[in-house]
Amino acid sequence: MRCGLLGEHKDIFNIRLFDGSILYMPTKLPNEETVLFSTRKTDGKKIKLIVKFTKQLPSEQCPHLYNILLRRVMHILQMCQVGRYYYNPSTPSNVPAHKLEVWPGYISAIKEHEGGLFLMLDSSHRVLRTETVLDMMSKLAQEKPSSFQDDVIKNLLGCIVLTRYNNKTYRIDDIEWDKNPSDTFETSSGKSVTFQEYYWTHYGKKVDGNQPLLIHRPKARKVGGATIQPRTEVICLIPELCYLTGLTDDMRKNYSVMKDLAAHTRVTPTQRLETMKKFIDSINKNDTARTQLEEWGLMLDTSAIAVDGRQLNIETITMGSNAKFSAGPRAEWSREMSNCQLISTVDLNHWLILYIQRNLSEVNSLLLEVSRVTPLMGMSVQQPIRVVLNDDKTDTLIRSLRQNVNPKIQLVMVVFPTSRDDKYNAVKKYTFVDCPVPSQVILSNTLRKKDKLKSVVQKIMFQVNVKLGGVLWAVKIPLERLMVIGIDTFHDAAHGRRSIGGFVSNIDPDCTRWFSRVCIQMKSEELLSGLSVCVTAAIRKYYEVNHFLPEKIVVYRDGVGDGQLPMVSDYEVQQIESCFAKFGADYFPKTTVIVVQKRINTRIFLRENDRKLENPPSGTVLDHTVTKRDMYDFFLVSQHVRQGTVSPTHYIVLHDNIGLPPERNQALAYKMTHLYYNWPGTVRVPAPCLYAHKLSYLVGQSLHKAPSEELCDRLFFL
Repeated sequence: MRCGLLGEHKDIFNIRLFDGSILYMPTKLPNEETVLFSTRKTDGKKIKLIVKFTKQLPSEQCPHLYNILLRRVMHILQMCQVGRYYYNPSTPSNVPAHKLEVWPGYISAIKEHEGGLFLMLDSSHRVLRTETVLDMMSKLAQEKPSSFQDDVIKNLLGCIVLTRYNNKTYRIDDIEWDKNPSDTFETSSGKSVTFQEYYWTHYGKKVDGNQPLLIHRPKARKVGGATIQPRTEVICLIPELCYLTGLTDDMRKNYSVMKDLAAHTRVTPTQRLETMKKFIDSINKNDTARTQLEEWGLMLDTSAIAVDGRQLNIETITMGSNAKFSAGPRAEWSREMSNCQLISTVDLNHWLILYIQRNLSEVNSLLLEVSRVTPLMGMSVQQPIRVVLNDDKTDTLIRSLRQNVNPKIQLVMVVFPTSRDDKYNAVKKYTFVDCPVPSQVILSNTLRKKDKLKSVVQKIMFQVNVKLGGVLWAVKIPLERLMVIGIDTFHDAAHGRRSIGGFVSNIDPDCTRWFSRVCIQMKSEELLSGLSVCVTAAIRKYYEVNHFLPEKIVVYRDGVGDGQLPMVSDYEVQQIESCFAKFGADYFPKTTVIVVQKRINTRIFLRENDRKLENPPSGTVLDHTVTKRDMYDFFLVSQHVRQGTVSPTHYIVLHDNIGLPPERNQALAYKMTHLYYNWPGTVRVPAPCLYAHKLSYLVGQSLHKAPSEELCDRLFFL
């Protein structure tokens, strides 16, 4: 039973339950095993309860109760819950050019931190489409009448829709093609009515009878350890009344759509703080909402908390011929990269380029620019073997690969006339699984922009060099005989959401060359059960390259929420340490396991003067006050952003027997964000984590099986 103390008056001790009833006790709360209460509910009935007193908790240990109150306040403010967060449907921002609208909303949570009990509050936005599911179905029926049902199922199943008549969201689990709104169903009172009659009676909505029904299957939910079954097995929805939410992949790739949305969703730190203050004011000015909090002795502060952070040193980037330069305050060095040789390059003597005849002009421009930019990198590239394809079919492309790829080929480059996932997946599966060789796919459209061609080709050849085993740049690593491991997981939707675990570790002391492995696990399994196999293979490879074993191992584990931290601490750490005995009874390197959380809602602002707020610079660290009370953790802002508000990354040190001081652990994490070879600048998470994500995503989206181990000592998946 959840209850809250309202206060004492003489010999009466009042307790309010979350259903609104009040318990009255004739004496003060004693230190006895049981106390008899009587209560009078709103319906006039009296009941008796036996309540066992255990202990009285301080307020900072009851955040779960306060979060329930906060959700009640959201409903009082007439906010609509979509997913986990709350949005205001009455003040949408319309984007009519793309049939979209944006609902403003809030992310809120009351948590106990090192500095006390804080309300974490952030602004959020929910993108909704103004077209209904029926509109989308009608469009598909016109475009592809022969495969209409298959296309509808592909586009709808798993999507979240909103019913505006009650502002609720549902996940589409199935489609009943044999049913329509003129069919009947039985109400809770036992009366049989048609869907058309029901929606007209309850919501005043006229519904067309010529449309199938969408099926939502409510899932059981857990509350306080108990499983609550849904009231009904299925909920039937009308396509005409369901609005699609979120963006499609095509919308995300459309620059115009994303630019127009950014005007509504990318807000500056000052705008974000003003939004938060307006939310607090809306609670304090609403008598009902304010009373809800005051009855529990709560009051919301109107200002954000001010804390002191630290700035890590700007890193020095090392290039080929021992050239060095500062990463700068923005931690970006794309301009310097164009004037320096790479640390190590691999000569490209035998390679293929495949294209269709109409892309001949773009291919010629590409090869001409390659001959110009690669000498500046210190890379020797010979002319490729050209393969002109007869058509743009996937079968033709794969047939040509089988005929032309041989053991001498170092690289396969394919120029696509258009972006097609099926062709991309086929190329990657053939070159990474069936016939292991690095491959590079290029869209012809990117080669048509003459003013940007040099920059584009330069980035392509940087990527090619890395895939062949070359090294672009480095930063100074202060620890000797160090192995850094990155781990992330991806859920493969095409094969029952199997978990794909990506594992990446360095094989050189400078952390510039990387070894990779993949673990394929059971459905939705987040924790890596095959971790010991990966760690063992990584240590063997490290020894093979360096002729000594690593003495310190730092693991960056991405993709883990707060609820799984204890399991990672006990389960995965044990797997890692169980591998060491295979290399000798006296081999036990020191290890540190750090969980990396990037999907967080904490925001850090830099106050330039009394009023203006800015994004903190790259290398900003915050390790007190807003950190967890019972954990070793810190926040790091590693990247510079030009628009919107920067998001820090949360690092939680779960296991540590290396014993580095906190500032050195923070500096090492920051150094690792400089080593992602797909971008000449810092990234949000340590490079091995991002490499592991790229690998697991590639396997889950394109390959659906483990890549060949012949490629494991190169970053072939970039």
